[in-house]
Amino acid sequence: MDRSTQIKAMASEQRLRILQLLAEPGKHFGKQWSADPMEFGVCMTLIAEALDVAQPTASRHLDILRQAGFITVHRHLKWSYCKRDEAAIRGYLDWLGLEISATPTGR
Repeated sequence: MDRSTQIKAMASEQRLRILQLLAEPGKHFGKQWSADPMEFGVCMTLIAEALDVAQPTASRHLDILRQAGFITVHRHLKWSYCKRDEAAIRGYLDWLGLEISATPTGR
């Protein structure tokens, strides 16, 4: 995984908020009628509404999170649904923890 893309994804309050909302989809998106948010993911339109941003803005944030591997996006009928990739997020956090605690070599 490209760590610079992941760092970029985490460097935005809006993208962090998306990940927080998707951590508890039943709590934040329980009114989603088109599919179970826990199993299927959350519709991009509802994410844009939760952030109070235009859909193109939300789509751009979601695409960066997708490129970083932190979410998966799949289409069903005319909607796109987003779901966190917990393993990818955990892998990034583990890597970051090691990187910031490692003793530099060669000094």
